[in-house]
Amino acid sequence: MKNKDEHWPVEIIRSAKRKKTVSAKLVDGTLIVRAPARMSAAELAPVIENLTKRMQKRSQPVTMSDTQLEQMAQELNQQYFDGNLHWQSIRFVTNQNTRFGSCTPSQGTIRISQRLIKMPKWVLRYVVMHEIAHLREANHSSRFWNLVNRYPLTERARGYLMAVGLENLSTE
Repeated sequence: MKNKDEHWPVEIIRSAKRKKTVSAKLVDGTLIVRAPARMSAAELAPVIENLTKRMQKRSQPVTMSDTQLEQMAQELNQQYFDGNLHWQSIRFVTNQNTRFGSCTPSQGTIRISQRLIKMPKWVLRYVVMHEIAHLREANHSSRFWNLVNRYPLTERARGYLMAVGLENLSTE
């Protein structure tokens, strides 16, 4: 992890094929910057500074506690279920590699894959919404999906998770 005042070594790769865009990728502790051949060093300097800041922000560890997860679930419960849902526990787990979440309605336990911590918050909110909806409908019936679809980003989040699943399949 980089301190915000530290910088990675920068390697600039110029290309005549590249006309406008500049991209950066962190490879073995070096920031590899791809830029158009005709872009001057003066034009490139602020772009590299911006890209470095973005990479530093991305490299910061993302954390969320079970307490914050509980708070998120309570907010969704209030917003979409009028606070009528009840559970015994909701927590992050590290042993869910093929699922993003699970719910055991009979015990009131909800488990959320820790992989979701690094995903956009709206995706995590969707998965929590999906799992707490199982407390009312313990299946994937149309009544269940009517509950889940109260969350306005359901379709978008499902697409995101499908893409992540396909991406993981291609890297295995």
